[in-house]
Amino acid sequence: MKHLETAFRFLIIITLFISCGTGESLKQKITVANKTSVQLKDKPVILVRDSLIVKEGTVLYPLLTRENGDTVASQLDDLDGDGQWDQLFFVVDIAAQDSLQLELKWVKTQPEYPVRTSVRFGKRSSRETPVVAKTSDTLYADKVHRALRYQPYQTDGPMWENDKVGFRHYFDGRNSKDLYGKKASYITPDTVGVNQKGEVEDNYHVMADWGRDVLAVGNAVGIGGFGLIAGDRICRLGITNDDTLNNIEETVFNIMTEGPVHTAMHFSYNNWKANGRIYQAYETTSIWSGMYAFKNSVKISGLQGDEALLVGLVNSNTDHALSELAVNDKYVILYTHDKQTYDKVWYLGLALILPRDAYLGHGEAPKEGPLSNTFFGKLKITENKPVDYYAIGAWELSDPGFTDSTYFKNYVQNLAEQLAAEVAVSIE
Repeated sequence: MKHLETAFRFLIIITLFISCGTGESLKQKITVANKTSVQLKDKPVILVRDSLIVKEGTVLYPLLTRENGDTVASQLDDLDGDGQWDQLFFVVDIAAQDSLQLELKWVKTQPEYPVRTSVRFGKRSSRETPVVAKTSDTLYADKVHRALRYQPYQTDGPMWENDKVGFRHYFDGRNSKDLYGKKASYITPDTVGVNQKGEVEDNYHVMADWGRDVLAVGNAVGIGGFGLIAGDRICRLGITNDDTLNNIEETVFNIMTEGPVHTAMHFSYNNWKANGRIYQAYETTSIWSGMYAFKNSVKISGLQGDEALLVGLVNSNTDHALSELAVNDKYVILYTHDKQTYDKVWYLGLALILPRDAYLGHGEAPKEGPLSNTFFGKLKITENKPVDYYAIGAWELSDPGFTDSTYFKNYVQNLAEQLAAEVAVSIE
């Protein structure tokens, strides 16, 4: 999964000045410079292992501190699953045209930080057995929930969140992405989607202290789910709720990393049968603290040249047209804002931040069929080359400002500007 490292590296420009001093060989000075006119909030910074002085054969943990001694929450990510960490991940706030001085040293006891990201994945092996936590699973074409006659997965599949918002992926064959509105910054309880007996239970469509599921997905791909347009035909990745046989021979899921500021998952869709063709599709979904969004990276092989990637934005509860906004030379935004939650009770802003160099326009799926009730963005897709985009969900009970369409538009526009802003990192 070396493509994962490439997918993350756009976030930073790293200029390396590594010196191996004698007494301080495990200490390094790090400067993070924001040379843009954008004030950065929770900006991700990634330092790859080769850029750092590491004492091999010793279990040590990173400790990042500011000049005033305050710690900066960070984590080590093992993205390729080989048992050795690949990168150091942290987020920082930096004013426009400013820089931040940090010191990195290695300590024997792992520092504790406020938990601002998480992923939860649970499964029961039969109707009679309780849900247990898992970090990976494989779904076969004939093992979807309608064929089994019970739902094996807690919250229908993995749920991931940060301190602002939560999402879930229907791993039961549908491959839609749903939205949890959060009223609190803490991580939601482990009991979301399961009862005291360990049975799968839909207990998240009622209001809790932390919030609730707020988005009606239906046969749409939800918020940020994807499919293909092959020629003039829309191809769904997976099935709808009533189908008993998947169009994907084998779907493999694993949690790549989970930590206080960064969580990432990977999906492999092996032998996806669509429009008389067979594709291999790969998806990396990640979230970091501080944003009402997640990042998605999609790669597909088996393309014949007439395909485009379809990224969905459910529209079942709005009559408003889809709005388009070109922010800068890097991103295009597609968004809606309306009382588009269940029963149209609350205001909810939904958006996609799409790469401008791959953008081919937008459209709307049919009202009926295997993929319906959704707007979509069309993106150029190249054989075995990842395409990155972001999905945003902003609920009025998370921030009362989101009742206003202009406030929501400004938030998404600012987020796109922050994502486009590059920081220069020097290490010595």
